[in-house]
Amino acid sequence: MDSSQVTLFGHWICPYSIRVQFALGQRKIAYDLVEVPPRAVRPRDFVVPSEFIEHSPKLEVPMVKCGTEYLADSIPILEWLEELISTDSLLPEQGEDRHLVRQRVQWLDKHLYWPMVGVYYGTDNVKIAEASNALGNALVEISTWLQDSQWLAGTQPTIAEAIMVGFYTRIDGLRELGLTASIPTEVAAHIDRCKQLEGWGHVEWSAEQTNEFVGRFQKYREIQNARS
Repeated sequence: MDSSQVTLFGHWICPYSIRVQFALGQRKIAYDLVEVPPRAVRPRDFVVPSEFIEHSPKLEVPMVKCGTEYLADSIPILEWLEELISTDSLLPEQGEDRHLVRQRVQWLDKHLYWPMVGVYYGTDNVKIAEASNALGNALVEISTWLQDSQWLAGTQPTIAEAIMVGFYTRIDGLRELGLTASIPTEVAAHIDRCKQLEGWGHVEWSAEQTNEFVGRFQKYREIQNARS
């Protein structure tokens, strides 16, 4: 497929969109970006594109259009892009190596993302601390993977890096919102390596974006706590 036919419906504040945008950038796949804020931060007067409404079952980002086909949900999208476009693959050719990548992608999606979301959506200090501790435990496990390789699942960047980058873009904001867990040395070095990758330039947050992220969730906490 001609990679010029790729359109990403997504938004920088959504870590699931970041996964796909990083992979597109890392694989040097040209794409158009249609900004659609995730539902939780979507302004009431935002006009959602009709094709997004038609093809995104949950009306959530990310969604990708390739040619005339559409797919929503970040991990299936990453796999789909590998099937459609062969250049600069983020999946190893060997079955055992592919299995490791997919296994770690699923692990990260469950054990890294849920506590991460728990930190910034948390409104109770005890729950935020619990989420921070769980996130710290996940980072310790990830650090053991990085003792054997510079990358999360093998000798080259893979889809697992795309998943991880959704966390890396917002570390500074998470710190302000209650993340107290330390970053293991191996993970800190991995962050530095990821920042040198082609895809990082497509997803890196500015200071203004970090401030907006923090401000949105501080306001969310104020509203939720005022209601309780």
